[in-house]
Amino acid sequence: MKTSFIKTGLLSLLSLMLASTLIMYPKQAFDASLRGLNIWWEVVFPSLLPFFIISEMLIGFGVVRFIGILLEPLMRPVFRVPGIGGFVLAMGMASGFPAGAKLSANMRKKGQLTRIEAERLASFTNSSNPVFIFGAVSVGFFHNPHLGVLLACAHYGGNLLVGIAMRFYGRKEERDYRTKEPKSSFSPLFAFKEMHKARIEDGRMIGKLLGDAIMSSVQTLFMIGGFMIIFSVLNRLLYVTNITSLIGEGLGIIFSAVELSTSLSLPFISGIFEITLGNQLISETHSPLFQQVVLASFVLAFSGLSVQAQVASLLADTDIRFSPFFMARILHAVFSVFLIILLWNPLREHVTTLSGSGEPSQSVLSLFFTEWWQICITYGPLFTIAMLTIYTYLYSRKIKYKL
Repeated sequence: MKTSFIKTGLLSLLSLMLASTLIMYPKQAFDASLRGLNIWWEVVFPSLLPFFIISEMLIGFGVVRFIGILLEPLMRPVFRVPGIGGFVLAMGMASGFPAGAKLSANMRKKGQLTRIEAERLASFTNSSNPVFIFGAVSVGFFHNPHLGVLLACAHYGGNLLVGIAMRFYGRKEERDYRTKEPKSSFSPLFAFKEMHKARIEDGRMIGKLLGDAIMSSVQTLFMIGGFMIIFSVLNRLLYVTNITSLIGEGLGIIFSAVELSTSLSLPFISGIFEITLGNQLISETHSPLFQQVVLASFVLAFSGLSVQAQVASLLADTDIRFSPFFMARILHAVFSVFLIILLWNPLREHVTTLSGSGEPSQSVLSLFFTEWWQICITYGPLFTIAMLTIYTYLYSRKIKYKL
């Protein structure tokens, strides 16, 4: 009881301090809010919404169960999760944070995963999408398209290593509740029958399924946008109150001890809160490129407290614990840094090679993702407005029928 009272007091005090700081620095808070809103408005909403809608429809049509049965022989031995984990992994890599957590939570709610399996799956299916790594970080921030290949290899390779490591998580708890592995059939015919069964069990018509998918996806993205704005404001307020500087001085001592430039300490702290700002600030320092890439890879893998808060909110509706996900992010950051160090010398000439014009030549892959990034920046707001209009229409109809 005493601990509960102390917790209440601390939370109340922190809330009052945050409210007071907002009153003292209204302009800085407003600018930070706009920055978080712009990122959500231009990039996050238009890039995530299609994947969220498609994943909801694939689940409703039974396609996910079909894929799960076919991938069971791969996912179960390697990661100790059902075959549907392959679908979650692919969607998480393609769409980015926090799609893996959202899909893992959905699968858990539908009873297709045990709690341990869902915790394992959520831990290694959350990653940054290729458009952000190639378009925003490598081209937009570092102005070096070749860095995208290096960062992507370290990021996705580190995530797979996390998945392999997490296969050993919770084995004692599994033995307590389950005596043997579930049997499955690799037969495509059996998989098709299960897909048909899943669609019949869902029972929704295409129009209803699409409407529900849009409603659910937009509501999730509203939550994500709220977290992005509040953490953008919090990051800015910590800076203007010099708290970031104080932490940076202590971190600078640690950076000096491991032969990292002290100029990276403040950008690193920003990256701990929010990956976009952190990577941008890291790229703007006058430190060696290798050190910048190491820190950028760490920030991408850790994913920032903003993304982790989004994941915690998505998992809160289930019995999936957040602590395994948090520990996996630390593990992912360590693995990513290790892979950067391992791959740096073999890819060093490729990363630093310049074309005759003095600009890094772009590969077909990096050019593709860069163009997608530019499309998001240019047309993202229009797409967001259109989808919000559709959401408003669907929501008003839903309220009307309830009345």
